[in-house]
Amino acid sequence: MNAVEAQNIVKHFGDTHALDGVSIQFEEGIVYGLLGPNGAGKTTLIRVLTTLLTPDSGSASVAGVDLITDPVGVRRKVGLAGQFAAVDEHQTGRENVEMVGRLYNLSGEEARSRADEVLDRINLAEVADIQVKTYSGGMRRKLDLAASMVGRPEVLFLDEPTTGIDPASRIALWDLIEEMVDGGTTLLLTTQYLEEADRLADRIGVIDHGKLIAEGTSDELKATLGGDVVEIHVHNDDRALAVECLTRVAGEEPKAEGGSLSIPAPNGSKTLTAVVRELDSAAIEPRDIALRKPTLNDVFLTLTGHKAEDESQPVTARSRRRG
Repeated sequence: MNAVEAQNIVKHFGDTHALDGVSIQFEEGIVYGLLGPNGAGKTTLIRVLTTLLTPDSGSASVAGVDLITDPVGVRRKVGLAGQFAAVDEHQTGRENVEMVGRLYNLSGEEARSRADEVLDRINLAEVADIQVKTYSGGMRRKLDLAASMVGRPEVLFLDEPTTGIDPASRIALWDLIEEMVDGGTTLLLTTQYLEEADRLADRIGVIDHGKLIAEGTSDELKATLGGDVVEIHVHNDDRALAVECLTRVAGEEPKAEGGSLSIPAPNGSKTLTAVVRELDSAAIEPRDIALRKPTLNDVFLTLTGHKAEDESQPVTARSRRRG
């Protein structure tokens, strides 16, 4: 059974087409990563699939339950951690999680037992009885995730769960997400961090302007770029001339990202050699030049026309959990 099936979901807010016919489906027991820039429709889709918004048209089911005809049934099956930690800072961590457990109709004893379990699992047991107002940003995000887990959801929706937290806390949450999936939980994860999607997601959808514009595994999406990439960094005074050089080699303008310029290299080292010759003939000495494999950032830049907004907090991730 598919964990999520959505067909032609449409949601408009006045003249804004937040979702414009989005269709996705994915099986149980995986992480589905949803990438897209701010305003692309990621959060709106999450809100529709968790019954917080009613679609204008389209159909969907979550964990086998129809979204339109049985929204209460869907709510019993899902958990949600939104972009901002939805916690009461005047309560303790344990009280926050127990309160959510009661909202899942757990008895008082069950809510306490489950709160102890998830707080221990998320490494917050030692601070569980301390008021949340003393927690760091990373601890609050972990507490919000604990609250989303307390009802043992079959499908967990995480809307940019690591936005705004420090790199160490982000990697710790990655570890926890991997453990949850290994334990059988299905996740839909929205993120702007391409490194996060590359490590965690079994399948990835790219959404922009309310439409799903690409879908596949990380490797499949990278393969659409057709091989290696030549990337150069030049001094600002040489940039315009370097663009001309790369355009002559590639037959198209290079992609610009930050201080770098890049072109596809279908012939690998031969393309690199051609670039070196063009730069040399133009008397341009690059600050750096490399032949490398495509990244998800290259995919994102090609599909959306701009880079993802994940450059503010670089992290060094270990290799992905699954190939």
